[in-house]
Amino acid sequence: MGRILQVVSLMLVVSIVVAGINAEFYAMPAFAISAVIMAGVGTALARWFRDAPSPGKVEAMITAASAWGVLAFLGSLPFLLIAWTIYINPYPAWMNTPAVDSTTDVFRDPLNGIFESISGYTSTGLTMASVEDDLPRSLHWWRSFTEWIGGVGVIVLTVAILARPGSGSLTLFESEAREKKSKVMPSVVSTVKEIWKIYLGLTVAAIALLLAVGMPLWPAINHAMTGIATGGFSVHGASIGEYNALIQYAVIPIMVAGSIAFPIHYLILKGEVENFYKDLQTRWIFIWFTIGSLALTALLLTGGDASGQFTTLEQHFRAGLFQFVSATSNTGFGTVAIGGGTERAMSAGATFLICLGMLTGAAAGSTVGGLKLIRVATLLKGTLWQVRGVFSPDSAIRQLKLGERTLDEQQAEREYTEATVVFVLWIIFLIIGVAVMLWALSPDHPVEYVIFDVMSAQSNVGLDAGITGPDMPDVAKWMLIVNMWVGRLEIIPVAVLLGAVFRRLDLYT
Repeated sequence: MGRILQVVSLMLVVSIVVAGINAEFYAMPAFAISAVIMAGVGTALARWFRDAPSPGKVEAMITAASAWGVLAFLGSLPFLLIAWTIYINPYPAWMNTPAVDSTTDVFRDPLNGIFESISGYTSTGLTMASVEDDLPRSLHWWRSFTEWIGGVGVIVLTVAILARPGSGSLTLFESEAREKKSKVMPSVVSTVKEIWKIYLGLTVAAIALLLAVGMPLWPAINHAMTGIATGGFSVHGASIGEYNALIQYAVIPIMVAGSIAFPIHYLILKGEVENFYKDLQTRWIFIWFTIGSLALTALLLTGGDASGQFTTLEQHFRAGLFQFVSATSNTGFGTVAIGGGTERAMSAGATFLICLGMLTGAAAGSTVGGLKLIRVATLLKGTLWQVRGVFSPDSAIRQLKLGERTLDEQQAEREYTEATVVFVLWIIFLIIGVAVMLWALSPDHPVEYVIFDVMSAQSNVGLDAGITGPDMPDVAKWMLIVNMWVGRLEIIPVAVLLGAVFRRLDLYT
């Protein structure tokens, strides 16, 4: 964890430069202080435990879960310090401290900064900023930067910069919701470096595309970073709805690119284009996006547009396509209203279809959240395989085919069990989140919107139905923070951490 904090503190150093380029000199000390605190804590931990052995699987999971939790707190420092700097205004005029505004001022409350930080690092995109246009550019950048780093993973970043082969890197890599199958090179260190090359290349390509269709430079940089990261933070309160139809259509391939697994990007860049349709997950990304988008369009055309936002067939289609791809890619960009907190903008049917997209997510090995398509395929095909097994003789040799892979009975049982455990735990945390939100919030909120916002948090999406915001009760904010945390790490590392804490405190009977 010390090494992770040391590396992530470099993000704050880079942000000092960005604040200076934008002439927001008042924000530079806030980033510098935050960098010193994060690097100091990281260095102290690294030195204190420098003789610790390489982590095993349990230790790696505890490290991952703990590190993401600690980052949520330390990553909130720029929000807190910049908000208080603007409020107090202690600097001379040349440092360009702006007037107090209601959007930035909410971050004087530390809890709002923690919420924004974990939403960024988990590449979720739910926000406490009511009018994102009013935020300083330095905070626009910090939000986008946390999502961009969080999309590919803070441990992946740490391994790329510091790790050496044989130093427990693979165990840490896998603990951050990544599988051995995500490797594209023989060693995990070379794999993460290749992932970062692909990720940077996709980000630059996304910036170029957005500039080509007319988006100004600053929002193009931010939206490319959060789009490829499937994070969804925007520099506008209206998100991508701020822009014309051409730009909205141009954002869709960026979200799709973020949904595809890095090993597939690697193979496609090597010229093996057939992986677009040969790979099970990639094939189903396009199939599921198409089916879901057409279904959502049909629902909007037949009464799903409860507030009458759309008038033409093209508007209905564009809304259905964009919102379903945004939800299922777990990006969270918006072009239309899902709900108004207590008033319906979309019907319950349209809302639950978007929820289904958020639940499945896209490809494992990409930047998305949710259950992942490979896990959904394992659950569906595995259940049929289990049912057929009831009618098979004991002597039968049974296999399960998942895409190009053929699993023997032992492998199939193991993968089906793992998928089932994650699904059950996922649903349990979802139910807990919904129950807490229903208890904490006004009964005026439609139940489907409460489910929607909890699902959005746990799937790391960022779409909201008008419920999430700075006026929420604190207990509701903490609940969504937990949902984002467990969703990003796919629950198991968090469960392992909680188990270790219970054992240490001797809470087991």
